Amino acid sequence: MARAQDGDGTAYRRLLDQITPYVRSLAARRHNDQGDVEDAVQDVLLTIHALRATYDPVRPFGPWLVTIASRRLIDRLRRQGRQRSRETALTQAHETLAMPLADMEQPERQRALAIALESLPPGQRQAIQMLKLKEMSLIEAAEKTGLSISALKVATHRALKALRKLMSSRSVP
Repeated sequence: MARAQDGDGTAYRRLLDQITPYVRSLAARRHNDQGDVEDAVQDVLLTIHALRATYDPVRPFGPWLVTIASRRLIDRLRRQGRQRSRETALTQAHETLAMPLADMEQPERQRALAIALESLPPGQRQAIQMLKLKEMSLIEAAEKTGLSISALKVATHRALKALRKLMSSRSVP
């Protein structure tokens, strides 16, 4: 580290290569997930890089390294604990579709939607097909149709409004 502080890039690279397995073993003791371990290692190495000027070459390197690594690992665990304490575990009640089949998986609804789509004006039908059914972006659809993004938004809005009206008037189960 003393040579690295003096600007020896090769010595610094060798130091990082040598301490990485040790830092990884420290991180693995505190984290179960391999992704968390690797994130912690990178965090510690970045901290060492940022604080390398604080190392005193008269003192041993090991305790300096362990102190920095331990503090960074503890900071990460505290941050994860705070984040996890604010999270809520999802249950069956959080499911958006409680029914075994979504509405559009029912053949009657599919036929009714196909009929309703066919009754739309061509521009609106094309906007719905590209943006909603094919999931194209506004830019892609605009390039393909030659319409402006604003025109596509208007056509989609009008088409959805008309489809809602048509589907509710048909009252398909």
